Amino acid sequence: MAIEWSRNLSTGVEWQDRHHKELFKRVNGLLDAMSVGMGKDELDRVFRFLDSYIVVHFDAEEQAMSKYDFPHAMEHLREHTGFIEAVAALRHEFATGATAVLVVKVQQLVVDWLINHIGGEDKKLGVHIIKSETAAHARD
Repeated sequence: MAIEWSRNLSTGVEWQDRHHKELFKRVNGLLDAMSVGMGKDELDRVFRFLDSYIVVHFDAEEQAMSKYDFPHAMEHLREHTGFIEAVAALRHEFATGATAVLVVKVQQLVVDWLINHIGGEDKKLGVHIIKSETAAHARD
């Protein structure tokens, strides 16, 4: 069962939404693989993607938080750190062998992240970025 991107999850910040949509696409790839009994085979690709995603996406958000003096940066960074630690723990578990239980854990972690973090913290950051950019353009 695929998860759907919705305008409800959009932050309104083009680069941020593009990154999030790619994460949706990768999770849906895992869900599709799970539906045909191939989830274990897809896990390595998902972990490689998450490693890259964490570096690129989190860095971009953290730079934006700094640039626009985001007042909730510490909370947001704590969530990033928690996600990195959770992925690392699952990757460690993966090193001992892919299991169906691990596939479900990865799927649950990422889907929860998509819905809760993107739908909550990232939307707050997006609103702040848009307001800051609008104010900067008004001053120009």
